[in-house]
Amino acid sequence: MNKNKKVIVVKNGKVGVRFIEPAGSIPKRKEIRLKSYNYKSNGYYFITICTYRGKPYIKKYEEIIEEILLSLPERFSGLTIDWYILMPTHLHMIFVFNETKKDLSEIIRTFKALVTRNTRMKFWQRNYYEHVIRNEDALLKIREYIQNNPLAENIKFEEFYKNGSDESDPYRKDVSNKNK
Repeated sequence: MNKNKKVIVVKNGKVGVRFIEPAGSIPKRKEIRLKSYNYKSNGYYFITICTYRGKPYIKKYEEIIEEILLSLPERFSGLTIDWYILMPTHLHMIFVFNETKKDLSEIIRTFKALVTRNTRMKFWQRNYYEHVIRNEDALLKIREYIQNNPLAENIKFEEFYKNGSDESDPYRKDVSNKNK
């Protein structure tokens, strides 16, 4: 038996039928944020945002995007932009939080909305990638990655933390009992 809800649709004088899946049957999006992490916490955050459907929009609107990006610290006290690069289909940036009142998702949401409003087009893909930078070695390697060639290799974050991380790492392995 079909559990989909049947809806009659009238569009441009034409009648049609549309089936709507029940809410429980729609696959749930993968949760990519750390569940117990406070994204207002002081520290460094590596963020990548991709254009809608991977279209090379950024080159055409580079000045607008850069102006909006560089205005974010004025909008959000406690935010500093450490590093960034604009690529044809995505942008990489490192944000530094120091007693920021808003969390990372709200800052990214504002940035994406401002770019979309100013370009008057669906500019960004739905989500964004973030990584909480947990130590100086990782920070230096991510800066190098951003500066040199973001298309050359994939970041393997586990390599940044081979010897464990600092106390802020919620997934830190207990390295003190390693040799027992």
